[in-house]
Amino acid sequence: MLKKVLTLFLVVLVSQNFIFATAIQNEDKNMTRTDICKKNYKILFQGEALSPTGDDPEMMAILQKYIFGEIFTVGELDIKTRELITVTSLAVQQTLPQLKAHINATLKVGVTPIELREAIYQLAPFIGFPKTLNALSVLNEVLKERGIETPLKSTAAINEEERFIKGLAIQNPLYGDEIKQAMKDLPDDMGADVARFLTEVCFGDFYTREGLDIKTRELLFVAALVTTGNNTTLKSHLKGSLKAGNSKEILTAAIIQCLPYVGFPNTIAALKLLKDTLK
Repeated sequence: MLKKVLTLFLVVLVSQNFIFATAIQNEDKNMTRTDICKKNYKILFQGEALSPTGDDPEMMAILQKYIFGEIFTVGELDIKTRELITVTSLAVQQTLPQLKAHINATLKVGVTPIELREAIYQLAPFIGFPKTLNALSVLNEVLKERGIETPLKSTAAINEEERFIKGLAIQNPLYGDEIKQAMKDLPDDMGADVARFLTEVCFGDFYTREGLDIKTRELLFVAALVTTGNNTTLKSHLKGSLKAGNSKEILTAAIIQCLPYVGFPNTIAALKLLKDTLK
């Protein structure tokens, strides 16, 4: 009974924190970016922003007011989605100290350990397994520090024999056979192997897993590709993300959320690509 009461209390606490965190973006328009920064920073890190301590307080003040006081006000993304995008970008870049801080922040605003794990797992087809394992190591370190037992429960939803057919069922409505066609005519038909691997691994092994829906997976892949600057693949995933149900407004806000972490060149290039895609 006590366990149930404590669980209910935690659910209510997380829900209230999430609602409050979302509302910060819609408060009095007369709030300064400093005010907004301090409130968002408090929610995410339970500390005080704009501290005069440390070796580079001026840089930290610029960073914090820009990210938490300005970027967080652009578009209608909720704070959970903003933090999942941030975790994705930091994992892609392998900026592991910052990744650890934002994994903690993401958990504080109501993202579940399973959702975090799935966001990192699905990066493997895009950044490779070594970098993905590095990011998972940071996640597992945070979970253990929080007393959360690992490994987390399995969310695999298919068996070995279904990888291709179930993967293709997700891939085809979003992307058709564009990869299969692009890989045609390679020596010894090895391109067909690459196309099959993509279907089985990216869409079969990862997209079919429970924990994140396809719409969210596609949005996070956009963030990953904005971070890498791979605009050829990003163009396809912008189209796929729209088909998966993400609006042009959500995609725009998601790309801008990457801005402080990847810089202006990658972000502006991605926004230009989105404009061309929407024509």
